Parts: sequence; structure tokens; C-alpha cells
Amino acid sequence: MQAKDVLSIGEIAARVGLSVSSIRFYEARGLIVAHRSAGQQRRYHRADIRRLSFIKIAQHLGLTLEEIKAELDRLPLGRAPNARDWRGISAAIAATLDQKIQALTKTRDRLDGCIGCGCLSLETCALFNPSDQAAKGGAGPRYLLGDDIPPAKKASAHD
Repeated sequence: MQAKDVLSIGEIAARVGLSVSSIRFYEARGLIVAHRSAGQQRRYHRADIRRLSFIKIAQHLGLTLEEIKAELDRLPLGRAPNARDWRGISAAIAATLDQKIQALTKTRDRLDGCIGCGCLSLETCALFNPSDQAAKGGAGPRYLLGDDIPPAKKASAHD
């Protein structure tokens, strides 16, 4: 590795607009890899600028660190990703975003109705979720998690 190909932790943090502690956090989670200088200082490949920028963008889009790591693991280390590398990742992210959009749309559309177990009103639950039928699917807001509203209750749930 040549000196012009590596950046110190402070240099890369400034270049990407992150704190040094954020860089260390991402390194600890395996999202980026530091190399050590002879003096044991962290050094990063110039290509890590793109990896860190991707992390910031992906977090802004609502991806979890696990989802981000899975995508970054597909990228080459030590070189900037090319257009082909990014096409593969963008297709996977688009699918994840589509799922999140669908879940958000479902949540928005049901905010004023029953959201399954955990409803805000016992009266509403008595109408839409008698005897806590939704709980048979497990804990949490079952209808928002993808469980179907029982057929007899579907018309009432959105009235």
C-alpha cells in the first residue's frame, strides 16, 4: 500500500463527514477494515470513502447495520466498487426499500383502525379483535406484521 492510497482515521472521518468514533464503531461492526501502520495507527484504503458514504446513505434510507453489512460484504476490499458492483447492491436495496414502503403504507392506511393486539381502545378491540384472536399469531401488532384481518372483520376495520 502506498502512502497516497491510505488515509488516517481523522482524514477519512473529515472526508466523509463522520466522527472518528463513528469510524471506529463501523470498524468494530465489521463494516470497514482498518490496517495498522508501523506505529499501530489506523489506516484506511481510499476506497473506504465510498463504503462509508454508502453506510450513511443506507442508514438514511432506513437499512439496519446488519442489512448494510450484508451488502458491503458483497463489495471488494481495497478497491473502489465499479458500476457492476453497485448494480447488484442497488437491486437488493431496491427490494428491501419496496418491502419497507409496503409496510409503511399498510401502517399509514390502518392507523385509524385496529392494529391487532396492542390496540389503544378496549372497545375497538372488542369489535375488531374479539377474545384477542390476533394473539394466536404471536406477540405484537399482528395485522401490521402481515397477519390477515379475519374476513368477517375486514369491512369493519376500515369503516
